[in-house]
Amino acid sequence: MKKILIANRGEIALRIIRACRDSGYTSVAIAAEPDARLLHARLADECHILPGSAPLDTYLNQQAILDIAAKAGADAVHPGYGLLSENETFAAAVEAAGLTWIGPSPASIALLGDKVSARAIAKRAGAPMLPGSEDGHLTASLARDFATAHGFPLIIKAQNGGGGRGMRIVRDLDSLEPMLESAQREAGSAFGRPECFIERYAEGARHVETQCLADSHGTVRVLSTRDCTLQRRQQKLVEEAPAPFLSPEQLRRLDEASIAILKLADYRGAATCEFLLTPQGELAFLEVNTRVQVEHPVTEEVTGIDIIREMFRIAEGEALREMPQVSGHAIEFRINAEDIAADFRPTPGQIAYLRLPSGPGVRLDFGYEAGDTVPPFYDSLIGKIIVTGRNRGEALLRARRALREVSVLGPKTIVPLHLAFLERPEFTASEAAGFAVHTRWVDAELPTLIEAAASHPESHAAQNLVGGGSASAVEEEAPTFRTSVKAPLSGLVVKWLVEEGELIRPGDPVAIMESMKMEQTIESEVAGMVAHRYVAEGSFIDMHEDLVGVD
Repeated sequence: MKKILIANRGEIALRIIRACRDSGYTSVAIAAEPDARLLHARLADECHILPGSAPLDTYLNQQAILDIAAKAGADAVHPGYGLLSENETFAAAVEAAGLTWIGPSPASIALLGDKVSARAIAKRAGAPMLPGSEDGHLTASLARDFATAHGFPLIIKAQNGGGGRGMRIVRDLDSLEPMLESAQREAGSAFGRPECFIERYAEGARHVETQCLADSHGTVRVLSTRDCTLQRRQQKLVEEAPAPFLSPEQLRRLDEASIAILKLADYRGAATCEFLLTPQGELAFLEVNTRVQVEHPVTEEVTGIDIIREMFRIAEGEALREMPQVSGHAIEFRINAEDIAADFRPTPGQIAYLRLPSGPGVRLDFGYEAGDTVPPFYDSLIGKIIVTGRNRGEALLRARRALREVSVLGPKTIVPLHLAFLERPEFTASEAAGFAVHTRWVDAELPTLIEAAASHPESHAAQNLVGGGSASAVEEEAPTFRTSVKAPLSGLVVKWLVEEGELIRPGDPVAIMESMKMEQTIESEVAGMVAHRYVAEGSFIDMHEDLVGVD
């Protein structure tokens, strides 16, 4: 390999560009038109523009990316995470074009990227399991049959994706079909595939995982464990390595199951095997992510291994070396452009000012800098702050210092929420008995956490100096109707929930919008009759524009 095309954007594209530079490879970036001036586009050795802005036209456009690879003379492709990283069709097309795919084989992606077949392999490997659908064609009827057999709660998941996209928890029969439709829509938008499957949901569980590497010579190694329990609506917010408070027996079981699964899949490259850990101490297999993870830096910090460069070596056919022992503790905080006080509504827009922390134990993986614009078409991740200490206690102390140094003018971020996490003994406990977080803990404690977040002016007050998603003064045209429901965010109207002529009241849902690959239900603030729907389903609308005219 000499010239690597990076089929991604933002911070992970920039991360791979830096690894290319460290390894002596030439980097080729791609950028949709809204991303043409982002850091990854500017810092790559060369950058090619993908016309358009929608993901399906740009970063999910396989032929356009392959055409750029041919034009640039690239001889390898690294897909990063998300987008096409777990798409076996794209991996096969890359290899068919004579390029090196820096990742697992298309066959392995098909086996493990498909969550249903991954469950079958995990079952053969003897991994602990939860009941789940054994068929890959989930319909409303099959979902109802599964609910009848296994009861509630259940969880619907995108069959060919990850990162919390296309995932819904279902607690009763009435919400089963709408949740399935919503998950399928989100999966289709995020991964280009709407298929979902269903599984029994484990209440009060932690999320633990193993970071693995496998070479083409049959060697599989587990680098470290991670804990990714702090999530909101199944979207990870904070990750740490190693996973705290695991017994030697639990560690042994995680290692053995992970290695057995990857060997059965004839795997090569980087992989993450994900598990639930119940309050009773039982492990249950979740899925395998056939790519590098957003949270890979915490494993790098406690092992000293550059996982991206290891992926390069594996793709070149080299054998894995002995891996160092885990040392220290690292915690990663995702910095998303979202307004926590407005149900985590995405806040795209220009970053007018950005101050980031430094000092001992602080690593920054960011895809944006001051002056850049966060577009509404993709995910809300601006960057990641990774803090490392000799032990978990020191890492937590450094995290408090680092997060208090953050200041953002423009898009609101979730930094104040992270500071609120660091005040809660359920998360910061120094002993297993006090560590009481679970995958739904953030959702359950959200009102209290938001109240605590408001007390952190170091970052929160600064963000409010510029609109960043808040209503700003705009020149209003004379209304066509008595009043209107305005779009509270920029994004796509993916589904209308009201018809023209229908009566609505305050609080009634009128539409489902998608921004930064997240769905939001838009509720009316007024009462009246729906006189006009301003856009068609699938159309884009800017923040503060009229969504529904009301008489």
